[in-house]
Amino acid sequence: MKIRIGNEFLTEHVRVRIRVDYRGESKTGRFFFGGKSKELMAETMREQQVALLRNVPLQGIIIEDVDLSLDIYAVNEGEGRRTHEVAYAPIILTLRIENLDDLLPLLIKPEFRKIEFLSPETVSLHRLDMERLLFRLSQAFQQEIKSMEHKYSR
Repeated sequence: MKIRIGNEFLTEHVRVRIRVDYRGESKTGRFFFGGKSKELMAETMREQQVALLRNVPLQGIIIEDVDLSLDIYAVNEGEGRRTHEVAYAPIILTLRIENLDDLLPLLIKPEFRKIEFLSPETVSLHRLDMERLLFRLSQAFQQEIKSMEHKYSR
C-alpha cells in the first residue's frame, strides 16, 4: 500500500489489530457422561482456530501476535422463553497486511468483532484501489453466502 507523507509516497505495510470471538455452546453427551460445558467448547474452538491461523498461511497477511489473554465470557441469546447461554472465547490478532483487500476473508466471518488500525495514521486510496477493494468485498460476500447456503441446505 502506498502512503503519502508530505509530497512523497512510501510503500508500507498496514498494521491492524482484530478481535474475533469464537462461539461455544454446551454439548450434551450420550447417557450420563461425555458432555462438555459451553466454556470448554469455546476454549476448544479458540485453540483450533489459533492452530489454523498459525499453520495455514493467509495470502498478504503476516501474523505478528496472537493474544489469548482475554477471558471467556457468557451471554444469553435468543428471544422470549427460548433464551440460552452461549460462551465466547476472544482472540486479539495483530496483523501486518500488504493491501486492505487481504483482510476481507477475516472481516466477513461471523466471529469478527472489532478492528483497530495501528499504522499508518492516514491512508488515501487511489480510485483503482477503491474499485479493487469493493470488487473483492463483493466477491467475498457472495462466496460466504454460497457457503452458508450450502451448509444449511443439507
